[in-house]
Amino acid sequence: MKCYFAKKLSFLCVCFLSMAVFSVPAFSQNSISIKGVVSDAATGETLIGVSVQSESNNATITDVDGNFSLTVPKGTTLLFSYVGYESLSVAAAPVMTVQLKESTELLDEVVVIGYGTVKRKDVTTSISSVSTEDLDQRPIISAGQAMQGKAAGVSVVQPNGAPGGEISVRVRGTTSFNGSNDPLYVVDGVPVDNLKFLSPGDIASLQILKDASSAAIYGSRAANGVVIITTKAGETGNAKISFNAQLGLTSVANRIESLNAAQYKDLQNEIGLIQNNIPDNITDQTDWFNEVYRTGITQNYQVAVSNGTDKLRYYLSAGALNEKGILDAAFYKRYNFRANIDNQIRSWLNVNANVTYSDYMSNGVTTGQGSNRGGLVLAVVNLPPSLGIMDATDKTLYNHNFYGMNIVNPIEALANGKDDQSKENRLIASANATVTFIPGLTLKSSFTLDRRNAVQTGFSPVIHATDRDEWGSGWDNRNMNTLLVIDNVLTYNKAFGKNRIEAMAGSSWTDSDYTNSWISGSHYRNNEIKTLNAANKIDLNGAGSGASAWGIMSYFGRISYNYDSKYLLTANVRADGSSKLHPDHRWGTFPSFSAAWRMSSEEFMQDLEWLDDLKIRGGWGQTGNQSGIGDYAYLQRYNLSRQPWYEIGKADEVPTISQANLRTRDLTWETTTQTNIGVDFTAFKNRLTINMDYYFKTTTDMLMNVSLPAGAAAASSIARNEGEMMNKGFEFSVSSRNLQGQFTWNTDFNISFNKNKLKSLELQQIYTDGWTSDVLHEPVVRNEPGRALGGFFGYVSDGVDPETGNLIYRDLNDDGKISSSDRTYIGDPNPDFTYGLTNTFSYKNINLSIFIQGTYGNDVYNCSRIETEGMYNGSNQSTRVLGRWRVPGQMTDVPKAGFNIRNADYFVEDGSYLRVKDISLSYNIKGAFLKKLGVSRLQPYFTASNLLTWTGYKGMDPEVNQWGNSGGVQGIDWGTYPHSKSYVFGVNVEF
Repeated sequence: MKCYFAKKLSFLCVCFLSMAVFSVPAFSQNSISIKGVVSDAATGETLIGVSVQSESNNATITDVDGNFSLTVPKGTTLLFSYVGYESLSVAAAPVMTVQLKESTELLDEVVVIGYGTVKRKDVTTSISSVSTEDLDQRPIISAGQAMQGKAAGVSVVQPNGAPGGEISVRVRGTTSFNGSNDPLYVVDGVPVDNLKFLSPGDIASLQILKDASSAAIYGSRAANGVVIITTKAGETGNAKISFNAQLGLTSVANRIESLNAAQYKDLQNEIGLIQNNIPDNITDQTDWFNEVYRTGITQNYQVAVSNGTDKLRYYLSAGALNEKGILDAAFYKRYNFRANIDNQIRSWLNVNANVTYSDYMSNGVTTGQGSNRGGLVLAVVNLPPSLGIMDATDKTLYNHNFYGMNIVNPIEALANGKDDQSKENRLIASANATVTFIPGLTLKSSFTLDRRNAVQTGFSPVIHATDRDEWGSGWDNRNMNTLLVIDNVLTYNKAFGKNRIEAMAGSSWTDSDYTNSWISGSHYRNNEIKTLNAANKIDLNGAGSGASAWGIMSYFGRISYNYDSKYLLTANVRADGSSKLHPDHRWGTFPSFSAAWRMSSEEFMQDLEWLDDLKIRGGWGQTGNQSGIGDYAYLQRYNLSRQPWYEIGKADEVPTISQANLRTRDLTWETTTQTNIGVDFTAFKNRLTINMDYYFKTTTDMLMNVSLPAGAAAASSIARNEGEMMNKGFEFSVSSRNLQGQFTWNTDFNISFNKNKLKSLELQQIYTDGWTSDVLHEPVVRNEPGRALGGFFGYVSDGVDPETGNLIYRDLNDDGKISSSDRTYIGDPNPDFTYGLTNTFSYKNINLSIFIQGTYGNDVYNCSRIETEGMYNGSNQSTRVLGRWRVPGQMTDVPKAGFNIRNADYFVEDGSYLRVKDISLSYNIKGAFLKKLGVSRLQPYFTASNLLTWTGYKGMDPEVNQWGNSGGVQGIDWGTYPHSKSYVFGVNVEF
């Protein structure tokens, strides 16, 4: 009962506030009292919070039962409006029954673009909109995950499954070799470098500017596309409290089985290296997989309060996330708060303030390394099951005696790693004021502060034992970054009959200051006090501080012409000046042009009643990139080296100084030029929408660090504008409303094709990377002109020799021997295409969504198999080696123990996959009792993620890259933190 009366009281308060902002006409005999009810035309359900407004600005909203009452002058027309529904004007009557239809008009949807908005039907560029309707039902941690498989031309990869792990986003391919390939993220008009601070539950809309003609307005930071996010705001006359809770359980999606004790002993007898160290008749003691992996638990809570009048709107939200990984000690926590306030102070003045605070921390574990380097994922496979976790002679110590093999004890590493943590808090505060001088002429001025504080701490424990003497070590690294942005944008809109012109001009000033400090020490008395004041030795070069700064000044403008939404033209230009470049080359100018022709508006198309809209568009533009160089790239820099003052005769020594780089006075902007042609098609009363785009883009003057010959100069590399890269592709997306009525079925599908090629380099022609297993001791990736980035380079194997059991390597130069000259390209990590498909079904109150996504044609270099199938030392191996060659004449695809291992296509696999990414089932609980409580939404749901994956890949997961977000190295699996299946139970509540 208390809850019921509280809801009624809240409703009365909302009514009072709503009535306070409207002028109330005097009652007279010419007035009419109205009572009515508003409902959904399709379902008949009454609607709460519908705005009912008269011509005289007398207004109210519907109550929890959809009822409203109002007194207005006779002959008045009432306007009924509600978010997501078509507005309706109805003549006032004493008793009214009003039904609102759900809005299906896609063409009038407002799309956010750079420094403005535009109706979708008037868009001349390539923009993808990502649906945010189901974000509160999907177990996504990062806002970047919301884009995966949802937008054509946008590749989203989670390189590993670590809690809070980074997301690699590519818009139309890789455009830079050394620089960042991430798109520019703009949240509520504020440019940010990542989205870790943002809760997906706060997102209202998400647009991706893909071609240069749409992104060029952001100039030097938009070479890789722009992701524009608008967060939720309060709604007029709609007080709302919402709450979302999720509980998820995660487990390893795919396990690599290891040899048991007897099989391990048999294998080591064949290899012949440590067989004498292994006792006879060993038995299984430890299942390392079960000891290391666990069921992860994710908890996610989000609460929001919003309301608004015609003058003031606000939205407040807070959230807490706690993700515990499938490897013990690995976790990610985030606490976030957001406040959006918008106030129409005067008819000519609007002010807005957004404040976001996030605090997140994580504890990673060592993966992506061989087990001899501390890699836990491979250690689980490599450890013999015949050995225990603890030392056989001292049960207080972890076991290090693995038959003489240098393999990390993963249980010990996880226990010690609990003290290694990364923490960061971030405050983004922005305020803006919009002044309307005359109708159509506005000036928007904004100020933004983005401050980040990060701390990384760690501790390695003290261990004293017979066979080891470790004194402990600790470290503490801190950094702070402060970014200030001031924007001023003047916009003018004017319509002349069927003609409309929009002109925009503005400036943007950005200043960044960065400071950092670090300290490390060793020789602790014990493990009780882990802070650095307890360390007896501070490292000579392990302590220091640093600072840097950079700034950008920008001027930009746009003019667009619209004739009857039939002929559309847009031109942009932006000039950026960067402090990172020499004053003679500091400024870069980035223009763009786009046009569209709405064919469906022509007279010769009017007889096609089934056609709603047909638009052809094209554009050309340039964008810049400077992320591949440091803050003082064009200046001469130096290295300082401390001297051992504690040595005899060096008490007053000062640091030595040496040249750090070769100065490059002619560094200029890396520039991407892109041409785009597209078609937008809508038919059958918006039930079918098709978008197609073809693009061609070239990156010139690529900023790269070029290696110099040893001894040729004081420095080993130089930063310069070095090469050219090309991307071209085709995108196709279709959205259809297959069935409508009580049972609805909607389908969204997109597919993207992209071809990448490194066209030219000037000084250094070959770049190698991707060093992995120590037994190979050579890079597996080679980049050179004429090839796509990230190509795998090595030997071609032609199967197992049935007589010797060794791999047969192809003699490509026919010189009768196998040497480095026989290496060639053996794989390409770039997919032929990526795709995503979402089917949504709804029947009455039941909703089912099935989302699948995948890639085709990409290769993965499975370096993990070198460690788990190489059979070159005393490490345990996977059960796949049970099929190894043993006797002459045996036909098999697994070579013998101790075979002639090389960097070869034997370890390259097809990484294509089709994954059932999410299956979500929800039920909307409705009833009179909930209405009385004021509950407008009660929706429990269940979501299964990564439930099924169809792939020929033999590793733990094909969606992988140990090099994370690298542009030049892709698709390498080397003991990478595995992805997991998750099962999420949640509930959404609104009242």
